[in-house]
Amino acid sequence: MSTAERIYDEVRTLPEPDAREVLDFVAILKARRAQASSSLQDMSVFDRFGAVYQGPFNRDELYDRKALR
Repeated sequence: MSTAERIYDEVRTLPEPDAREVLDFVAILKARRAQASSSLQDMSVFDRFGAVYQGPFNRDELYDRKALR
């Protein structure tokens, strides 16, 4: 028996208000997944700028500047 079938069997026996609550929970899960995937897509804009700098890089020197003291 698949997970969807098991969920269906369980929800079928619930009172209507509880079944609606389960349906709302499913909508929340779908919205979370859509939001997570869209935030990953938003970061893809920066991919074209990745690894552009081709020179020496010293992190300690980066943070040791007069403006930051």
